[in-house]
This record gives sequence, C-alpha cells and structure tokens, in this order.
Amino acid sequence: MSKLFEATKLNGMSLKNRFVRSATAEGMATVDGEATPRLTNLMAGLAEGGVGLIITGHAYVAKRGQATPLQLGIYDDKLIPGLRAMVDAVHKRDGKIVAQLAHSGMLAIPKLISKPPLAPSAIEGLSEVPLQEMILEDIKATVKAFDNAAGRACEAGFDGVQIHAAHSYLLSQFLSPAFNHRADAYGGGIENRARIILEVVEAIRRRVGRDYPLLIKMNCRDFLEGGLELEDSVQAGAMLKQAGLDAIEVSGGTFASGDLMPMRTGIATERDEAYFQAEALAFKQQIDLPIILVGGIRSFHIAERIVIDKIADYISMSRPFIREPGLINRWQSGDLSKATCLSDGRCFRPALAGKGVYCVVEKRLRDKK
Repeated sequence: MSKLFEATKLNGMSLKNRFVRSATAEGMATVDGEATPRLTNLMAGLAEGGVGLIITGHAYVAKRGQATPLQLGIYDDKLIPGLRAMVDAVHKRDGKIVAQLAHSGMLAIPKLISKPPLAPSAIEGLSEVPLQEMILEDIKATVKAFDNAAGRACEAGFDGVQIHAAHSYLLSQFLSPAFNHRADAYGGGIENRARIILEVVEAIRRRVGRDYPLLIKMNCRDFLEGGLELEDSVQAGAMLKQAGLDAIEVSGGTFASGDLMPMRTGIATERDEAYFQAEALAFKQQIDLPIILVGGIRSFHIAERIVIDKIADYISMSRPFIREPGLINRWQSGDLSKATCLSDGRCFRPALAGKGVYCVVEKRLRDKK
C-alpha cells in the first residue's frame, strides 16, 4: 500500500490518508456568511471523493475581515447551526473537516465592510484604497476575534482549526516586512512581527485546550522585494510550535507576486509541480511538526515521492478537487493518471465574484453535451 493511503493521527485526529483539501474561496455562503446547502454539498462531495482532511474556505472571524462576496463567516454565534450542518454532512461520509480562520486585513473590500481596511501599517501606495493602521486596541480585538471563532468552530463540531497566515492576508501582512513597518512591539524583527500570531495561538489554546488540533497556513516566502524570506518564516514556525501549534501548511506568494503568486498557472510538466517543496524541506528539517505541502501538485508519484523522501507529511491540493472531487478515490482504485486540472486559475473568477467556485472547463464540456 502506498504511504499516501496510510492512516495517521494529527494531535489525536485520525486521518484515513495523507491528502488534504487546501482552503480556497468558494463564494457559496449567504450575504451574512452563513453556510448554505450548496456549500455543504461541496464539502460532502469532497468527503465522498476520499479526501482525508478537508479545510474549509477562509472563514472571516470579524465583519471587517471579509475578503470576498458570499464568503463563509465564523464571526457570530448565529452562524453555528449552518456550520454544524456542514460538519455533520462530512462526518456522515467518514470525513474530517477543519475550519480555516481568516482576516483579510488590507485585502478587505471596502464596500463589503463599510469601513477602510485594517492593516499593520498604512503604507502609502500599498493599496488603491485608504488603509487604517491598526492601533493596539485593534490588535487585541483581532486576537479576540480569532479566539472566539475557534470557540465557535469547536462548538460546531469541527475536528480542528487552521489559522490563515499566508497570501498577504492580515496575519501574513504582520509577518512580512513589505507590509509591516511598525515601530512598536508588533514590528521590526521576526519575533515582533510574529507576535500577533503567537498571541492568537496562545488564546486559542486557552479556549480549546491542548488536545484540539490547531494548524496554520503560512508563507515560506512572499516572493516580493523586501518581503518575508524563508529564514524568518522558519523561525516564526519554530516559535509557533513552542506556543502549541500541531501542523504547518507551507505555501507562499501574495496576490502582488506576479508569476510567483500562490495559485500559479501553466503547470504543464512535472518540473512545474510542487513549487514550494524546497522550502517545505527546510521547515521539515528544522521544525519537529507535521508539514503539509500545497502548491501545484498534480501527479500521484510526485506526491508519493514527497512523502517517502520526508519533504512533507501530507499533500494538499485545491484546484484539482474543483474539477475532480473524486480524485483520491480514483487514485486509490489504481487509476494513477495525473489530475485533469488544467491549472488555468479560471475557476476562481466565479468564486471571487460570488457566483460559486466551479471548474470552467468542466462546465463548458458539460454544456456541449
């Protein structure tokens, strides 16, 4: 049996294989962020398709942290029943599901939040809209928002939570010297730039205890001039491990990183796949935690090699499951052909427009029949 189909445990959470559905924007919630039957069915389909661990789309922990239309929310107790229905649908299909907790920071859309976006630093020219630099009260409120959101996730029955600290969302902005020019305890060296995330981890641990799985998704590098680099990222990961983290999903890039953004296009050859694997190895060698690798993985044997060579412990994918939610069952059945995803990124256009994520190519093929 392939190591990819080994059963493992992540802080007590039993996983039937090493495949993870990485969080993405789905654009399938209500205007207020409530989970809908359509979104619940998407998660259920991933569980039926054999994915070992499903991570929800980025759920905003505060109204001011909303990034996209019809984004899933976890900022209010009124959202718990819809979240619980989603969890129950996954559990009925022998799946496991983790809630990703997110705040968009400067990437928030002003018309959605009715206020200027919050940012670690209001750097001129960084955004097309005016930014509001966070004061200490804003930072404390943000930590509390993540804390409360983790409590709601636990109450809704999620198997764990993942902190979103990648792709130039708020916590990633704090980590990055390109976005964080603060001169107080939350800016400067990596110890200070990571402080807010450490406070989030510590608050969540006090809330849910030591036995509840707590993951993070973070950038290995920003791939921006003056941005976060690997050495600082690994150092931050080591500090977070000491604070009580259980696993790190290694990603990279920002929406301003050009061809080196998180969701790269043109993954045509095997050399294009697993584009963060060298950085994942650095995390694996220096931090004694399970490492989850995301980024352009399309071939079974490449995924298997990554685990066998101890570059990472889990394989995370997003776009392949948008076209093939049953990909893992297909691979487990013996059909090891490459994922059919074309990696063109067009699936995110309807999601970011609030129309719901779907494979544009697959829909066109269905419509022709």
